[in-house]
Amino acid sequence: MSRDSYKTIIKSSEGLYKEKGSKFIALAFHAGSEEDCKKILLDVKKEYYDARHHCYAYRINPEDEKFRSNDDGEPSGSAGKPILNQLYSFDLFNVMVIVVRYFGGTKLGVSGLVNAYKSSAREALASANILTKHLTREFELVFEYPLMNDIMRVIKEENLKILVQDYTSLCVIKISITKSAMERVVPRLQKIRGLLLKPLKNS
Repeated sequence: MSRDSYKTIIKSSEGLYKEKGSKFIALAFHAGSEEDCKKILLDVKKEYYDARHHCYAYRINPEDEKFRSNDDGEPSGSAGKPILNQLYSFDLFNVMVIVVRYFGGTKLGVSGLVNAYKSSAREALASANILTKHLTREFELVFEYPLMNDIMRVIKEENLKILVQDYTSLCVIKISITKSAMERVVPRLQKIRGLLLKPLKNS
């Protein structure tokens, strides 16, 4: 599915669920890559070193989706999948949720575990500050000063975001264009003779 925007969280949040003495602490984090997820998991395992389970799920990269869930010793499908399903329910990307379980001595059964992991993850995400981010492409514009008015007109009319400006020997402006506006904006810039348009990274 092609997306122009996606929902994510920036600040971490927590949720808590208790059942028959067991305590489930859900921790939601912003994670932009699988490497981020690995580091977050290591940090959580260090902080909650005395917990029995550190179950998790993540969903990253809205343009080339990657996801994973892990039961960390709980019965198959009873922990990681319910956490992942909450990420789908909230339609979040670049988010990792880890649920730390402290065992209370009484087994909950698979259905009880599914409910506990789902409920704690949902609480963590429901308390998070969710925001919408637009998928963008970054470009560098290189040009001589006489082209300034033509270029700034396009930037102003299309409401483009200027990231960097440098007016030394040559004029250099770095801009971001939302994915949905690419087909309209890029041809407008390409029509300006003498302008060098360099694509940069995605964001």
